[in-house]
Parts: sequence; structure tokens; C-alpha cells
Amino acid sequence: MIEITQVHASLDEAGDEDACPTVGRRAAKRALRCKDSQIKAIELHRKSIDARKKRDVHFILSFRVELTSPRLEQEAVDSVAERDRSRIRMVDGAAPSFPSPVNNAPKERPVVVGAGCAGLFAALTLAEAGLKPLLIERGDPALRRSQTIDLFLKERILDPESNIQFGLGGAGTFSDGKLNTGTKNPAHRLILETFVKAGSPRDILWDAKPHIGSDILPTVVTNISQRIEQLGGTVRYRTKLVDIRTDGSGAITGVDVQPPQETTSETIATKHLILACGHSARDVFELLKEHNVALAQKTFAMGVRIEHRQAEVDAAQYRTLAGHPALPPSTYKLSCHLPNGRSAFSFCVCPGGQVVAAASETGRTVTNGMSEYARSGENINGALLVNVTAEDFPSPHPLAGIALQRQVEEAAFALGGGDYRAPCQRVEDFLRGAPSAGAGRVTPSYRPGVVYTDMARCLPPFITETLRLALPVLGKKLKGYDDPDALLTGVETRSSSPVRLVRDDRYEANIRGIYPCGEGAGYAGGILSAAADGMRCAEKLLEVCK
Repeated sequence: MIEITQVHASLDEAGDEDACPTVGRRAAKRALRCKDSQIKAIELHRKSIDARKKRDVHFILSFRVELTSPRLEQEAVDSVAERDRSRIRMVDGAAPSFPSPVNNAPKERPVVVGAGCAGLFAALTLAEAGLKPLLIERGDPALRRSQTIDLFLKERILDPESNIQFGLGGAGTFSDGKLNTGTKNPAHRLILETFVKAGSPRDILWDAKPHIGSDILPTVVTNISQRIEQLGGTVRYRTKLVDIRTDGSGAITGVDVQPPQETTSETIATKHLILACGHSARDVFELLKEHNVALAQKTFAMGVRIEHRQAEVDAAQYRTLAGHPALPPSTYKLSCHLPNGRSAFSFCVCPGGQVVAAASETGRTVTNGMSEYARSGENINGALLVNVTAEDFPSPHPLAGIALQRQVEEAAFALGGGDYRAPCQRVEDFLRGAPSAGAGRVTPSYRPGVVYTDMARCLPPFITETLRLALPVLGKKLKGYDDPDALLTGVETRSSSPVRLVRDDRYEANIRGIYPCGEGAGYAGGILSAAADGMRCAEKLLEVCK
């Protein structure tokens, strides 16, 4: 199979996905000097938008081309003009796949804790290999989870076990469903194909910035969980890890689990535990500390959500082409290093989305971003964060980062009035250090509502200082980013885990048989990377079963 990259196409030529193969076929015939009859198959492999030159916004496409014979493919690549050699190459067309069933499945089924993307794909990998895993999740399945979240947003009644952080699909289910990552991994294609089979839009297979959306993700993760059960696995909801059991040699022998409001726990024997509990499972981290599981402080980030009108960001990115039917709502990726020695950056940008209430503990306010597949909302929001290092932690304790998070979340809860409304401030007021009295052109999207105030009253001084330095700098990189009426809503504290669960080259913790996994363990930073880490942990577990 041949890969052809860097194919430029106008918005009108490639705006319709059905038109892209025509563009690719034309490019293939020109570059490979082949006849139309010699092209057996052609598929769009990647599609991105080049908006660097505002007067020439266009698509850049990549294609996978199969000719009528391997010999013809090799001859075509060998005869490519010198100017095209850097963008045309032979590639392996073999489809990625899950591991084959093992011959020596362990007598005691492996247990996976946490049904976020890391846990789901760990359990799916084990199930495909014939190990019939038990997947336990403290929250609800997707539909019931949506109901508990809606109750919180409307009535401010928080369920600490089932919310935007906990439940089937993890924190990623009620976000934007972004699937882009800064790493390359052969497993990524298999993950994307699995999502498509489970109900995701097919464009995630080629979009350079793929996303699923919070309206589609609940169905997708439900279908993946059902696939695990079809393969012999078991998924148990409202089931919480409360203890781990070990033997004298320092190996796991079982786990204790407990449904909410139950007074007794159940012991499940197992020699293999994949721990994919998520970055907000603070009680699990405390449990691991009690059992002397090796934990380490980890750099993370905190800040606020910044909200703009989507149309204004589109105009800044696309200029006169803003609103073209072939262009999606624009997004951005910004960062800067500042004179105070710190950095600020955007994260988890949600075009056409809303700022959401992401609390998982009573008396603490947390924000995140979410958008549906269409990204058709009035506003765009993104996290504006500052790195938090061990020097900023209140103590050398491995869980000191969690203590700092809680301190900031409690301050935000109090500043918002003590009922999960979020503190909010116009950028102009934030920069001059004055509390806001109300909104300007940007209407806040956060539910259960906001309280206009001074964000500096709930943020650590080093974060306030860094954000004030960063906003004008980032406004020069993206026109309007520091618009006076842009809104800051807080606080954003759960962008990543402040704890790393130490694991060795076998992916095991210092208690043998425990495999720390995903974002909560400090080894991933999004849906795709978490799913890939879950698969890799499962593969490491399978190695000991061969």
C-alpha cells in the first residue's frame, strides 16, 4: 500500500467527504504516473485545515492507495519524481488487531478497577484474549449517570459516586470527546476503529483533530462495555474498591469491593488487578498509601476556564472565510513562557461547548469543558492553566498535590456562595484586579450558575500572577483571546493527576500483580492515550499468562 501526504485542496474541492477520494485519485495518478484502471482502492487517511495564511485557508489531505499488484506499487514508488519522494512512501496496510486468545488463562479472573477509557480498553483487551475480566466501576452506567449529572446541574444535588468524574466512560465521556494526542502509537488506529464499531462517526478515522462529542460518547462506551460482556467479561456498577489483600511475598491475592450504602464488603480473589481509577479517585490513592504502594508527587496544572464567543474566534482564525460550510468551528492551542519563570497554556478546548460543573466531592467546586459532536453552541471555552510543580506543594507528602487541589476547590466553593455556583470574572476586571459586577458580550454557559467576583480570591497567588502576565501575551497570538468581555470561570483543578503510581518495566507496582494504568496513575493525558495505556497494561498482564 502507498501513502501520499501533503495533498492540498481548496475548501470547495474537499469540503464534502465524498469528494475527497476524487481529489486523492487525481493526486495519485499525477504523482504515481499510473492509470485510473491501475488504482484498486483509495481511502482518505488524514484531513487537516491549514489556516496559517488567512487569505489561503485550505485542506491538507493524506491518502492510502492500493494498486492492482504489489509489484506495480513498488515500481510506482520507485519512479516518483525527486520533488515528491518526501511525501510518498510504501506503508504496511495490515489492520491492527487485539491479541489472540491465550492458552493458559489464569484460574482467577483479572479485575479491572475503573471504567474510564483506560479501564474499558484494558478490560476489552483481556476479554478479546479470553480472560473474562471483571470490570468494576463505582459510578453508574451511561444513561443513569446522565440523569445524576442532570440532577446536579438543575438541583445542585451532588452524587459523590456518579458524576462528571465517575461512571461508565470516566471523565472523558462528558467532555468534548477529543481524540487527538501528541504521541504516536500503533494502537491508536485500533482504538479509533473500535470507537467507530461502537457508534462513533467515521470521520474520526481521518480527521486530524478527531472528536466524538458528549452526546454520542455515552452510547459508544455502553456498546464497548456490552462487547466486554459478550466476550465473557462482567461489568459491575455502583461497586467501589475499598481494600486490597496481599500475601507474605508482597503479591496481590484479592480485593474488597462494596456497593454504596452497604455495611459489608465482598472479597474477590484475584492475582491480577489493573488499577485505572481516574485522576479524581482520591480515596483510592489514600488506600494505596495505607498499603505502602509506591506513590510519587507529579507535576500537574491548575487555572480557570476561559470563554469566548465562537463566532469571534472563528473570525480571528478564518478571517473572511469564517462561516464557510466546509469549515468546522475553529479551535486553538496556545502557550507562553513568562518573565516570572512560569508557563501558561490552553488545554481541553471545547468549540461550541459549555463550561460544566465537574465536582466529585461535597463542598468543592470544579469546572471542566464539554461540547456535543456538532459543536454548535454560542461559546467556545478552554482551560487556561499554569504548571504546578512539587515546589508549590504544601508538603513532601506524596498526596500533597491533592491537598492543594482541595484547598483551591474549597475556596472556589465558598466564593461561589456555597451552592456549587462557580466564581466568574470578566478578563478586563481580572487584569486590573477588580471584581466583576456582571457579564459583557459573552454569556456564561456554566450550570448551576455563576457568581461575579474576583477570581484572585480563590486562586493561589502564583497562578493569579501568571495568568495576568499570560493573557496579553496570548492575545497577541490569537486576536481577541484577551478580549475584555471574555469570561474566566473557576476553578480548573483536574486537568491531570497530581500523583504518579510508580510502576516498573513490567508495568507493575511494588505490590506484584497490580498494574497502575491511565490518567489516574499518571501515565496518560486524554482519551486516546488513556485507552492505549489500558491496552498496554493488559498486554503486559497477558505476557505472564503465556
